Amino acid sequence: MPKLTIGLVLPDVLGTYGDDGNALVLRERARMRGFDAKIERILLHDDIPATCDIYTLGGGEDSAQLIAANRLAASPGLQAAAADGRPIFAVCAGLQVLGRTFRAHGKEVEGIGLIDVTTAPLSTRAIGELTAQPTGAGITAELTEPLTGFENHMGATALGPDASPLGAVTCGVGNGASTAGSAGGDKVEGVVQGSVVATYMHGPALARNPQLADLLIARALDVSLAELEPLDLPDVEQLRRERLR
Repeated sequence: MPKLTIGLVLPDVLGTYGDDGNALVLRERARMRGFDAKIERILLHDDIPATCDIYTLGGGEDSAQLIAANRLAASPGLQAAAADGRPIFAVCAGLQVLGRTFRAHGKEVEGIGLIDVTTAPLSTRAIGELTAQPTGAGITAELTEPLTGFENHMGATALGPDASPLGAVTCGVGNGASTAGSAGGDKVEGVVQGSVVATYMHGPALARNPQLADLLIARALDVSLAELEPLDLPDVEQLRRERLR
Protein backbone atom coordinates (compact mmCIF):
# COMPACT_ATOMS: atom_id res chain seq x y z
CA MET A 1 0.00 0.00 0.00
CA PRO A 2 1.51 3.39 -0.99
CA LYS A 3 2.39 5.60 1.96
CA LEU A 4 1.93 9.35 2.40
CA THR A 5 3.17 11.38 5.37
CA ILE A 6 1.65 14.79 5.99
CA GLY A 7 3.77 17.07 8.17
CA LEU A 8 1.59 19.32 10.33
CA VAL A 9 4.09 22.04 11.21
CA LEU A 10 3.91 23.73 14.64
CA PRO A 11 0.20 23.13 15.36
CA ASP A 12 0.88 24.15 18.96
CA VAL A 13 1.93 27.60 17.70
CA LEU A 14 0.17 28.14 14.35
CA GLY A 15 -3.15 26.56 15.30
CA THR A 16 -5.40 29.51 16.07
CA TYR A 17 -7.92 29.33 13.22
CA GLY A 18 -8.61 25.62 12.72
CA ASP A 19 -6.14 25.27 9.85
CA ASP A 20 -5.01 21.92 11.28
CA GLY A 21 -8.04 20.68 9.36
CA ASN A 22 -6.06 20.98 6.12
CA ALA A 23 -3.85 18.08 7.19
CA LEU A 24 -6.94 16.04 8.11
CA VAL A 25 -8.47 16.67 4.68
CA LEU A 26 -5.27 15.56 2.93
CA ARG A 27 -5.09 12.41 5.05
CA GLU A 28 -8.70 11.41 4.49
CA ARG A 29 -8.71 12.11 0.75
CA ALA A 30 -5.56 10.01 0.41
CA ARG A 31 -7.01 7.18 2.52
CA MET A 32 -10.18 7.14 0.42
CA ARG A 33 -7.93 6.29 -2.51
CA GLY A 34 -6.25 3.41 -0.66
CA PHE A 35 -3.10 5.17 0.54
CA ASP A 36 -1.57 4.52 3.95
CA ALA A 37 -1.68 8.20 4.91
CA LYS A 38 -0.71 9.58 8.30
CA ILE A 39 -0.21 12.98 9.93
CA GLU A 40 3.09 13.72 11.64
CA ARG A 41 2.58 16.47 14.21
CA ILE A 42 5.77 18.55 14.35
CA LEU A 43 5.67 20.48 17.61
CA LEU A 44 7.67 23.50 18.73
CA HIS A 45 10.48 21.58 20.39
CA ASP A 46 10.76 18.92 17.67
CA ASP A 47 13.33 19.00 14.92
CA ILE A 48 11.57 19.73 11.66
CA PRO A 49 12.09 16.78 9.30
CA ALA A 50 12.80 17.22 5.61
CA THR A 51 11.26 13.88 4.67
CA CYS A 52 7.47 14.36 4.89
CA ASP A 53 5.60 14.09 1.59
CA ILE A 54 3.45 17.21 2.17
CA TYR A 55 3.63 19.99 4.77
CA THR A 56 0.89 22.26 6.12
CA LEU A 57 1.20 25.43 8.22
CA GLY A 58 -1.66 27.41 9.73
CA GLY A 59 -2.51 30.81 11.15
CA GLY A 60 -1.68 32.56 14.41
CA GLU A 61 -1.23 35.89 16.15
CA ASP A 62 1.87 38.13 16.21
CA SER A 63 3.57 36.33 19.10
CA ALA A 64 2.97 32.96 17.44
CA GLN A 65 4.49 34.24 14.20
CA LEU A 66 7.65 35.35 15.98
CA ILE A 67 8.01 31.98 17.69
CA ALA A 68 7.37 30.10 14.44
CA ALA A 69 9.84 32.18 12.43
CA ASN A 70 12.59 31.61 15.00
CA ARG A 71 11.93 27.87 15.15
CA LEU A 72 11.80 27.41 11.37
CA ALA A 73 15.06 29.32 11.00
CA ALA A 74 16.75 27.26 13.72
CA SER A 75 15.56 23.88 12.38
CA PRO A 76 15.60 24.25 8.58
CA GLY A 77 13.93 20.99 7.59
CA LEU A 78 11.17 22.85 5.79
CA GLN A 79 13.70 24.75 3.70
CA ALA A 80 15.36 21.45 2.75
CA ALA A 81 11.98 19.95 1.84
CA ALA A 82 11.22 22.93 -0.40
CA ALA A 83 14.58 22.56 -2.11
CA ASP A 84 13.65 18.92 -2.75
CA GLY A 85 10.35 19.98 -4.34
CA ARG A 86 8.05 18.62 -1.62
CA PRO A 87 4.70 20.48 -1.58
CA ILE A 88 4.15 22.98 1.24
CA PHE A 89 0.75 24.52 1.95
CA ALA A 90 0.71 27.60 4.21
CA VAL A 91 -2.19 29.71 5.43
CA CYS A 92 -2.28 33.32 6.67
CA ALA A 93 0.45 33.70 9.35
CA GLY A 94 2.12 30.67 7.79
CA LEU A 95 2.25 32.54 4.47
CA GLN A 96 3.82 35.59 6.10
CA VAL A 97 6.43 33.59 8.03
CA LEU A 98 7.57 31.87 4.82
CA GLY A 99 8.21 35.27 3.22
CA ARG A 100 11.14 37.63 3.44
CA THR A 101 9.76 40.01 6.06
CA PHE A 102 6.54 40.61 7.98
CA ARG A 103 5.37 42.94 10.74
CA ALA A 104 4.71 41.77 14.30
CA HIS A 105 4.19 43.90 17.41
CA GLY A 106 4.97 46.98 15.33
CA LYS A 107 8.40 45.79 14.17
CA GLU A 108 9.70 44.38 10.91
CA VAL A 109 10.70 40.74 11.35
CA GLU A 110 12.64 38.43 9.05
CA GLY A 111 10.83 35.41 7.70
CA ILE A 112 12.60 32.32 6.36
CA GLY A 113 12.61 33.53 2.75
CA LEU A 114 11.02 30.52 1.03
CA ILE A 115 8.76 32.85 -0.96
CA ASP A 116 9.50 36.27 -2.44
CA VAL A 117 6.95 38.30 -0.48
CA THR A 118 6.97 41.05 2.12
CA THR A 119 4.06 41.85 4.42
CA ALA A 120 3.14 45.22 5.92
CA PRO A 121 0.03 46.16 7.95
CA LEU A 122 -3.31 46.86 6.27
CA SER A 123 -5.11 50.00 7.39
CA THR A 124 -8.31 47.99 7.95
CA ARG A 125 -8.70 44.33 8.83
CA ALA A 126 -9.68 42.10 5.91
CA ILE A 127 -12.44 39.83 7.16
CA GLY A 128 -15.14 37.93 5.30
CA GLU A 129 -15.70 35.56 2.43
CA LEU A 130 -12.93 35.42 -0.17
CA THR A 131 -13.21 33.93 -3.65
CA ALA A 132 -10.72 33.86 -6.50
CA GLN A 133 -10.13 32.35 -9.91
CA PRO A 134 -6.94 30.28 -10.02
CA THR A 135 -4.12 31.76 -12.08
CA GLY A 136 -2.62 28.38 -12.94
CA ALA A 137 0.82 29.60 -11.91
CA GLY A 138 3.65 27.12 -11.42
CA ILE A 139 2.64 23.86 -9.77
CA THR A 140 -1.02 24.94 -9.74
CA ALA A 141 -1.28 24.81 -13.54
CA GLU A 142 -3.98 22.10 -13.39
CA LEU A 143 -6.31 24.06 -11.09
CA THR A 144 -9.55 25.00 -12.86
CA GLU A 145 -12.16 25.40 -10.11
CA PRO A 146 -12.85 28.67 -8.24
CA LEU A 147 -11.13 29.07 -4.88
CA THR A 148 -13.14 29.84 -1.75
CA GLY A 149 -12.26 30.63 1.85
CA PHE A 150 -12.71 32.98 4.78
CA GLU A 151 -10.09 35.68 5.26
CA ASN A 152 -9.27 37.31 8.61
CA HIS A 153 -5.98 39.21 8.54
CA MET A 154 -4.23 42.55 8.82
CA GLY A 155 -1.48 41.79 6.31
CA ALA A 156 -0.79 43.59 3.03
CA THR A 157 1.42 41.08 1.23
CA ALA A 158 3.36 42.28 -1.80
CA LEU A 159 4.71 39.68 -4.22
CA GLY A 160 8.19 40.10 -5.65
CA PRO A 161 9.21 38.97 -9.15
CA ASP A 162 9.99 35.39 -8.09
CA ALA A 163 6.49 34.80 -6.70
CA SER A 164 3.16 34.45 -8.52
CA PRO A 165 -0.39 34.86 -7.20
CA LEU A 166 -2.51 31.78 -6.55
CA GLY A 167 -5.71 33.48 -7.67
CA ALA A 168 -7.34 36.61 -9.05
CA VAL A 169 -9.79 37.93 -6.46
CA THR A 170 -13.48 37.99 -7.39
CA CYS A 171 -14.77 38.75 -3.88
CA GLY A 172 -12.87 40.00 -0.84
CA VAL A 173 -9.46 41.57 -0.25
CA GLY A 174 -6.88 38.83 -0.75
CA ASN A 175 -3.24 39.87 -0.45
CA GLY A 176 -4.16 43.53 -0.10
CA ALA A 177 -1.05 44.88 -1.87
CA SER A 178 0.19 45.47 -5.40
CA THR A 179 1.93 42.68 -7.25
CA ALA A 180 4.77 42.95 -9.75
CA GLY A 181 3.40 42.60 -13.28
CA SER A 182 -0.29 42.97 -12.41
CA ALA A 183 -2.47 45.68 -13.87
CA GLY A 184 -3.29 48.62 -11.65
CA GLY A 185 -6.19 47.87 -9.34
CA ASP A 186 -6.08 44.10 -9.88
CA LYS A 187 -6.54 42.21 -6.62
CA VAL A 188 -4.77 38.90 -6.17
CA GLU A 189 -4.82 36.20 -3.53
CA GLY A 190 -2.10 33.92 -2.24
CA VAL A 191 1.31 32.91 -3.50
CA VAL A 192 2.80 30.18 -5.66
CA GLN A 193 6.56 29.73 -5.80
CA GLY A 194 8.44 26.51 -6.38
CA SER A 195 6.69 23.81 -4.36
CA VAL A 196 5.02 26.33 -2.01
CA VAL A 197 1.33 27.21 -2.25
CA ALA A 198 0.20 29.83 0.29
CA THR A 199 -3.08 31.61 0.88
CA TYR A 200 -5.09 33.83 3.21
CA MET A 201 -8.05 31.45 2.97
CA HIS A 202 -9.24 29.75 6.15
CA GLY A 203 -12.16 27.38 6.18
CA PRO A 204 -10.16 25.08 6.38
CA ALA A 205 -9.10 25.95 2.84
CA LEU A 206 -8.63 22.37 1.67
CA ALA A 207 -12.08 21.34 2.93
CA ARG A 208 -13.56 24.09 0.80
CA ASN A 209 -11.26 23.47 -2.19
CA PRO A 210 -10.98 19.71 -2.77
CA GLN A 211 -9.33 20.15 -6.16
CA LEU A 212 -6.51 22.07 -4.48
CA ALA A 213 -6.19 19.33 -1.86
CA ASP A 214 -5.95 16.70 -4.58
CA LEU A 215 -3.39 18.77 -6.45
CA LEU A 216 -1.10 18.73 -3.40
CA ILE A 217 -1.54 14.97 -3.08
CA ALA A 218 -0.75 14.52 -6.78
CA ARG A 219 2.38 16.67 -6.49
CA ALA A 220 3.53 14.62 -3.50
CA LEU A 221 3.08 11.43 -5.54
CA ASP A 222 4.71 12.99 -8.63
CA VAL A 223 1.66 12.30 -10.79
CA SER A 224 -0.74 14.58 -12.62
CA LEU A 225 -4.01 15.63 -11.03
CA ALA A 226 -5.86 13.74 -13.76
CA GLU A 227 -4.19 10.49 -12.68
CA LEU A 228 -5.78 10.55 -9.21
CA GLU A 229 -8.89 8.44 -8.78
CA PRO A 230 -11.89 10.83 -8.58
CA LEU A 231 -13.90 10.93 -5.34
CA ASP A 232 -17.70 11.25 -5.33
CA LEU A 233 -18.46 13.25 -2.16
CA PRO A 234 -21.82 15.05 -2.48
CA ASP A 235 -21.52 16.74 0.94
CA VAL A 236 -18.27 18.39 -0.09
CA GLU A 237 -19.79 19.63 -3.33
CA GLN A 238 -22.80 20.98 -1.45
CA LEU A 239 -20.47 22.88 0.91
CA ARG A 240 -18.69 24.41 -2.08
CA ARG A 241 -21.95 25.47 -3.70
CA GLU A 242 -23.12 27.12 -0.48
CA ARG A 243 -19.85 28.98 0.07
CA LEU A 244 -19.49 30.09 -3.54
CA ARG A 245 -23.08 31.30 -3.54
